Amino acid sequence: TAWRVLESGGSELDAVERGCGQCEIDQCDGSVGYGGSPDESGETTLDAMIMDGNTMEVGAVADLRRVKNAIGVARKVIEYTKHTLLVGESASLFAVRMGFPYEDLTTQKSLSLYSEWLNQSCQPNYWKNVVPDSSTSCGPYKRREEVTYKEQTSSQRSVHNHDTIGMVVIGVSGTVASGTSTNGAIHKIPGRVGDSPIAGAGSYADSTAGGAAATGDGDIMMRFLPSYQAVEYMRMGADPTVACQKVISRMQKYAPKFFGAIICANTTGSYGAACNKIPGFTQFHFMVSSPLLSRPAEQVVDCI
Repeated sequence: TAWRVLESGGSELDAVERGCGQCEIDQCDGSVGYGGSPDESGETTLDAMIMDGNTMEVGAVADLRRVKNAIGVARKVIEYTKHTLLVGESASLFAVRMGFPYEDLTTQKSLSLYSEWLNQSCQPNYWKNVVPDSSTSCGPYKRREEVTYKEQTSSQRSVHNHDTIGMVVIGVSGTVASGTSTNGAIHKIPGRVGDSPIAGAGSYADSTAGGAAATGDGDIMMRFLPSYQAVEYMRMGADPTVACQKVISRMQKYAPKFFGAIICANTTGSYGAACNKIPGFTQFHFMVSSPLLSRPAEQVVDCI
């Protein structure tokens, strides 16, 4: 969809918005758009961002409720406000003022995911240091007086329960745009925002260097601004594949078992990707469209 927009004369931002928006409509992997990844109260909420690599403007929304086209609302943040990120109920009110309809984001699928989770004693969840014991029971939880600090080395999330549409578009003149859209981590604590709508974390675009987009365990990955870091490595002359690998290696030092991957593309159209190797996730698949390819092609990299 994004490639067709470019071929018909649309801008790079148009391509990102329409491409990610198509995934929202298609409910890609159940992890993008409505009807997937219900939070702890059973509600599906959306995060998205879009970035213009010429002006460095970013539009983003997080914890967006009852509005399906999150990437479209993010684009309106650039076009009609001087802000970068709008969140929660107020982001939904903004969306309605911009002409987006209120729609129910809950489906039979998301309701069944939620009820299954409740029947499994609310496992897995994202609480710690609370009573009752969050590893065996549902809340409501209260904080424990004694806080124990355990090193978090592995992700609860896996390739099976969380993903994001991340997209980097390089125009014919080298102009770069990027974007993301997701319904976040399944069974997240309401109000949680991951890496996807955060500039430099979920994605980053700079028309003087390139663009990158990340997917995986946003709670760990956003601490390292992986997309920004990858673009900076490309600015310093690193090949896109090497830039992606260096970013993954940096994160491995602190969280060796995190679930995550990143795609990178520079202004000449070279591209690459890298992922962290963990059980059940040894390869990363991503799609590429380019003038050299007759149709979109799936690419695969081995995780490191």
